[in-house]
Amino acid sequence: MTTVRPPRHGAPEPTPEHRPRAVVVAVRRLFGADRSDVMLVQGTTIFLVLFGLVMVLSSSAVTSSQNNEGDFFAVFARQGLFALIGIPLMLMLARLPAVFWRRWARIAVMVALGLQLLVFTGLGYDYGGNQNWISIGGLTAQPSEFLKFALVIWLATVLADRADGFSDWRSVLVPAIPVSGLAIAMVLAGQDLGTASIMVVIVLAALFFAGAPLGKLAVMVIVLAAGAVAFAFSSSSRSNRIDVWLNGCTPEDYELTCWQSIHALWAMGSGGIFGQGLGNSAAKWRWLPHAESDFIFAIIGEELGLVGALVVLALYAVLAVGLIRLVRGHTDPFRRIATGAVLAWIIGQAFVNIAVVLGLLPVLGVPLPFISAGGTALVSSLVGIGMVLSLARSRPSTPRTAGAS
Repeated sequence: MTTVRPPRHGAPEPTPEHRPRAVVVAVRRLFGADRSDVMLVQGTTIFLVLFGLVMVLSSSAVTSSQNNEGDFFAVFARQGLFALIGIPLMLMLARLPAVFWRRWARIAVMVALGLQLLVFTGLGYDYGGNQNWISIGGLTAQPSEFLKFALVIWLATVLADRADGFSDWRSVLVPAIPVSGLAIAMVLAGQDLGTASIMVVIVLAALFFAGAPLGKLAVMVIVLAAGAVAFAFSSSSRSNRIDVWLNGCTPEDYELTCWQSIHALWAMGSGGIFGQGLGNSAAKWRWLPHAESDFIFAIIGEELGLVGALVVLALYAVLAVGLIRLVRGHTDPFRRIATGAVLAWIIGQAFVNIAVVLGLLPVLGVPLPFISAGGTALVSSLVGIGMVLSLARSRPSTPRTAGAS
């Protein structure tokens, strides 16, 4: 018989190996996470946003001062304001049940299409050759960023009821293509090929995670690629960018089509292993247009070097792993499709942005998710992650097997 002795007065506190677990539990309670994959996605997203604020401040200080009467913090303050709106909004949306998204999906896509129509009215304006922006009361927005999110939840809603049941072309095309095609056509009408390309990726990803046959998806990819090439060569500006990407830059192209891509590569190359130091970029002194937005990865490479660039790539890889784990954990088709579409949206857009900076793709003009300056893009991406978190939190827990501790 074993005798249990009462603890002595002044007994030592629990051993240190128990303390880290208590800290982890406290952090999970703080953010409301009940699964490690939810914490992974949520924590990585918030870290990317905070890192992005630092890089926006560094990359925009010079042009912000020159364009805003000496105010070095104008662009950073605006981005910080949208981060203060977006992060709490993401955490609040993460508390919503899955039924909320299905209930409002159709209304969301109709509202988003209505907002996209505004770019063709007196509220719309041209920026960088794209008629894809609106200005209301001095506030500017890019409706196509919200159209991406609306397309995600609408596709998940209409495809969930027939997931894994695609028998012919009609079953593949009818629920997804009419509204998606209209949305993409409206964005292309504003000459924004980059955003339209990401929306195509979202549609294909939604069909893939809904269980559409790979053969039919391959045919769709070929047809869409041919259409994208035809559209690209319909404009001299886009065709010139593709030409210099394929054939290299000539001296005549240097000050026009090649300026951004060449200076981006110079910025990346001058960073070396450890970079020039935070704030010490030379390219941001008006040598690299849009250094704080579409080409912010070049500034990261210049100031933080190869190490900083690899850290950013690693963060997106971690985010992708977390999202993939969530997709694999869903048995409900709606949750699986919506989460998979957001995965393709965020990670696909990051890949395109980085590939453009490295010269692997022609200039398309898409921001680096969570890092580039751009309030509409930041809030829309955070709303997408908030939906992903809500679908994961409202998922029924898997019962533990007998004898599991």
